[in-house]
Amino acid sequence: MCGILGVVATTAVNQLLYDGLQVLQHRGQDAAGISTAEGGRFHMHKGPGLARDVFRTRNMRNLAGNWGIAHCRYPTAGSAYNPAEAQPFYVNSPHGLMLAHNGNLTNAEELKRDMFLQDLRHINTNSDSEVLLNVLAHELQAATKKYQLDPETIFKAVAGVHRRVRGAYAVVAMISGYGLLAFRDPFGIRPLVIGRNTTAAGDEYMVASESVAIDTLGFKLLRDVEPGEAVLIRTDGHFESRQCAERILHAPCMFEFVYLARPDSVIDGVSVYETRVKMGEFLADKLRHTMPHLEIDAVIPIPDSSRPSAMELANQLGLPYREGFVKNRYIGRTFIMPGRAARRKSVRQKLNTIGMEFRGKNVMLVDDSIVRGTTSREIIQMARDAGARKVYFASASPPVRHANVYGIDMPSRNELIAAFRSDEEICREIGADALIYQDLDALRAAVRAVNPALSSFETSCFDGHYITGDVTAAYLSSVEAERNRPVEQDMDDGESESDGYGDGGDGGQLDLNLVLAH
Repeated sequence: MCGILGVVATTAVNQLLYDGLQVLQHRGQDAAGISTAEGGRFHMHKGPGLARDVFRTRNMRNLAGNWGIAHCRYPTAGSAYNPAEAQPFYVNSPHGLMLAHNGNLTNAEELKRDMFLQDLRHINTNSDSEVLLNVLAHELQAATKKYQLDPETIFKAVAGVHRRVRGAYAVVAMISGYGLLAFRDPFGIRPLVIGRNTTAAGDEYMVASESVAIDTLGFKLLRDVEPGEAVLIRTDGHFESRQCAERILHAPCMFEFVYLARPDSVIDGVSVYETRVKMGEFLADKLRHTMPHLEIDAVIPIPDSSRPSAMELANQLGLPYREGFVKNRYIGRTFIMPGRAARRKSVRQKLNTIGMEFRGKNVMLVDDSIVRGTTSREIIQMARDAGARKVYFASASPPVRHANVYGIDMPSRNELIAAFRSDEEICREIGADALIYQDLDALRAAVRAVNPALSSFETSCFDGHYITGDVTAAYLSSVEAERNRPVEQDMDDGESESDGYGDGGDGGQLDLNLVLAH
């Protein structure tokens, strides 16, 4: 899970890209980067941490040009920050390419071998995004005739990428001197939307991971990039698109609706907020039929993504809804933090109880999901420490029992509390008096209720079915082995108290001006 953004504007684009990263910051806190173009020259700045800490005033001044891309990184392998893996990535042949990617390639190792043996290209990092960039570069070179670029050549190159690459990928790329290219994998696993802003100087276009970036930056949402589709926006604002995949299946990642996306986003025609309300409705129905004996004094959400589900659950059951936890906005999201110790330590720094809402009460806590169980266990204990008589726990999504290999940080089954336990065992493990999970069919129904046109979803972390069809037991074992390999950790995802960008030091960030020869 990362955040990506691409803009072709009529004026300087650096502020738009920076503001877009701020809006998409929830999709990745590990690193941030922006690349802009001015004539035949790319300007790029990237570094570790939140966007507001990476970019200073002088960095922004150097990001000249009226089109560019941006990326906020969320590491899916749990590794420490590597400056070489911050995005965007760059290659100088052919034509000069910049690329930012959200997702995860499941055949990255095979592609690396092909790069070395057949394509004669060098991969310098462990990032599959660099692999994807080089596949695109090779396909573009193979499709180009007499060194001339045109839409037909570019779309042919994207079709070549689709034939070779497996996994989840939403991409924004810059082609030097030509324009912005965006495309999505043939299953549409990771989200990508298009927006337009009409000005006196002409139309401006934006491509982003979520519609919230489109809305807040003053653009009008046009539509989603379709699975397998490529969108090409010339530097003069000319827009065209083409379906580049031979076969497509629209199967968006269910976890986007459960947890990853902001509630004010619309993805694949689905209001994330409305979906989460529906999740609460279906969860209330199950609770009514399976646990009618529970005496519940209050329904309390675990902020923030579970709030719509908790409110609707309380509404459907005629129970009081209460806010029992106060969230510290300056602590990083524990789901994203690498390592169990860091996540456990941050829970009590991140949340604090309002004692009067727990004292002497039977409370139903509602969360969007239970992944590792560390956070759930700590929160339940906090409720007991605050005086709760009984603590019940509800998950708005089903048990997470399987690894996710499409860009979410849950690749090892050994880390998932539900992988080898029954619901009763999980209940005891997290210390709850009762535990209820959403059914997978109900979760699908909640999304379909908002957009009936969606018939398939990527739900591998719940049911172990990998939609791309290429994920084998051997692959899962190799991912798990890599996950369990000891790695030196020296990270702190806590947020600082500064806002915006100031005139502070560079802090070891990268500052590259890349000159492209034609």
